[in-house]
Amino acid sequence: MATIKEIAELAGVSVTTVSRVLNYDDTLNVPDETKKRVFEAADKLEYQVKSKKKRKKKLKIGMLCSYSLEEELEDTFYLSVRVAVEKKIEEEGFKKYSVNEEDTLEDVAHLDGLICLGTFSGSMIERVKSFQKPAVFLDAEGDLDMFDSVVVDIEHSVKKVLGYFFEEGHRRIAFIGGRDIDADGREVPDAREPIFKSWMKDKGLYREEYIKIGGYTPRYGYRLGKELLELADRPTAIFTANDSLAVGCYKAVQEAGLKIPEDISIIGFNDISMAKYLLPPLTTVHVPMNFMGAQAVNILAERIYSNREISMHIFVPAKLIIRESVSRRE
Repeated sequence: MATIKEIAELAGVSVTTVSRVLNYDDTLNVPDETKKRVFEAADKLEYQVKSKKKRKKKLKIGMLCSYSLEEELEDTFYLSVRVAVEKKIEEEGFKKYSVNEEDTLEDVAHLDGLICLGTFSGSMIERVKSFQKPAVFLDAEGDLDMFDSVVVDIEHSVKKVLGYFFEEGHRRIAFIGGRDIDADGREVPDAREPIFKSWMKDKGLYREEYIKIGGYTPRYGYRLGKELLELADRPTAIFTANDSLAVGCYKAVQEAGLKIPEDISIIGFNDISMAKYLLPPLTTVHVPMNFMGAQAVNILAERIYSNREISMHIFVPAKLIIRESVSRRE
């Protein structure tokens, strides 16, 4: 595991700055570019470099990301996956090019294929189709008949979380999730929410007041966490749709004079770099971001080299990483 000192040295900042960035200290006044260097340094130090492989051709790969730098810094899951993709492209000796939603067919004509990372609207998927290039959608599904995809097995992962809470004696379990708005202005619901509701209803534990939906950043975790803590019959456990929401929850719990995990147990999702540095370290679902990024590059290259016409879809299982943010309820 990388140390804060090693991250600081690679990013060229102080240990204190690293600690405050990784803990989303909103009083820290540093440029976004500095935060980006810290998050990227943390991810690079966790990345296990593999031996290079010879390829028939040095591919030119376009990368289309639906999230801005500011959004990446607030929820660093996509930053981590992007870094993994870029590392794999570099490792294979390929060339990466940035693609944006305004690009035309002529702008991408020199590319061999595309990797699309993020949340994509119907119109954006149509734009990718118009590029007439092989493409892989990463953590998203494009046109299943035309494009490959690499996604997390969300249902299996959510059930792991809820099963663990249940085994530890928790029955009052809450969920904090989010919803995105795509480029067409349509709401994109959180895939974890219906699975949570179904599982809780099957157990006879579902309570509508324990469902809180907002955005995916720490400020939403803080606000929605406070709402849960203010309930007369507050939950004993909170499952957040990502680790950034869990960061906000931590702050809400601390401000309420409560302790994690003694009073409130919390589990996040994604296992981004800062999760292990929280106090207490966050129990979370580890999404193999390095593996997903590498696989996206692998299957794109394979499709280009082989001229494969049948699309391929990889569902990646995630692992529950038990740390110190969950306690047993008797």
